[in-house]
Amino acid sequence: MKKKVLIVGGGGREHAIAWKLAQSPKVGEIVCAPGNAGIAELARCEDVSAEDTEAVAALAASEAPDLVVIGPETPLANGLTDRIEAQGIPVFGPNEKCARLEASKSFTKRFLERHGIPTARYRAFTDREELEANIGIYGFPVALKADGLAAGKGVVIAESEEEALRAVRDMMEERVFGAAGDKVIAEEYLRGAEASVLCFADGSAIVPMESAQDYKRIFDEDRGPNTGGMGTYSPSLLFDASLEAQIEERILRPTFEGFRADGLDFKGVLFIGLMITDDGPKVIEFNNRFGDPETQSVLCRLDTDLLDIFVAVTENRLSTQEIKWNDDRAVCVVMASDGYPGAYEKGKIIRGLDEVDDDALVFHAGTKFGPGGEILTAGGRVLGVTAVGKTHDEARQKAYNNVRKITFEGARYRTDIGVVYRR
Repeated sequence: MKKKVLIVGGGGREHAIAWKLAQSPKVGEIVCAPGNAGIAELARCEDVSAEDTEAVAALAASEAPDLVVIGPETPLANGLTDRIEAQGIPVFGPNEKCARLEASKSFTKRFLERHGIPTARYRAFTDREELEANIGIYGFPVALKADGLAAGKGVVIAESEEEALRAVRDMMEERVFGAAGDKVIAEEYLRGAEASVLCFADGSAIVPMESAQDYKRIFDEDRGPNTGGMGTYSPSLLFDASLEAQIEERILRPTFEGFRADGLDFKGVLFIGLMITDDGPKVIEFNNRFGDPETQSVLCRLDTDLLDIFVAVTENRLSTQEIKWNDDRAVCVVMASDGYPGAYEKGKIIRGLDEVDDDALVFHAGTKFGPGGEILTAGGRVLGVTAVGKTHDEARQKAYNNVRKITFEGARYRTDIGVVYRR
């Protein structure tokens, strides 16, 4: 009997997951809450906010799916997995206890410290005056991080004391990140190149996916404020057999052992943000879910049925599940609204979606249908234009060729996705 899957979320990550699950001969129906205009081509979308834990749990009860896949971090942090599992429905996504690895940066830093996993030096502060008095403890630049969830935007790299004090004021007095800034982490600035490793994880194994590189800053050459991600490519040009072995030995193995020692029954995707330094890889952050937009480039290269992997994780037998990847190269370029990651307007008509190449993929991140059936912008990150090629340069060229075919008022995108930067 074919499976019914409920996907929670409505961004580019969830569109990519729906796209991959729709390829499975074992999937009969996909329901998405709330979904978007792109996901609607693959799934039945229900107008239920992913952040409304009670409403999503009620939807799961009424739909009775064979599997629930939770995409965003907020419902995971709010204990949605626990609520749905209590109904006897398998969930791909960590429980509330494990979700603290993303919901609290200080929780993760203590975990890394306790288990000897390389990371930057840090101190956590809840008192603004104390933080200001110690603002130069690691010199400048310094990384200042809101402790809680901030949609991927709660990190400021302050180049000077003046910038750092302004960031502290924004976080702790102006509360630009809300309660996430009640505690702020001052962290040593790591120099190197950033990379991302997404891993499937359960109680039997942590299995890395193919590598990817994300671009957080809004402007070319890694300038401007952090965003949720302006593009990715996979595999990372930084990775080789030596680096992969270091990541396995220094990070993945002690993380898995740490989960067991701390009683963290992690089931889902562990996203590890890394800085590749002269001293080897160091952890910048842990996330509890598929990265966005890393997922858009990584899943293009997965040959194994994604449903099989999800089910293996929920049944705690990931260690016996074969996972195969192809040798293609993938590049995803995010098209965003003017003003993002700050204030931006919605409701702009998107044109050119029907003109993209047949072998290009356009994952919708922030879209909705207009009254006449037209597709409108509905978020800061609007589309993830993704292409696959036999070489990195081919994939990159195909992605940008198709980006240029799509227009909406105020559209912005980086022109350097796929270029390697070191900081």
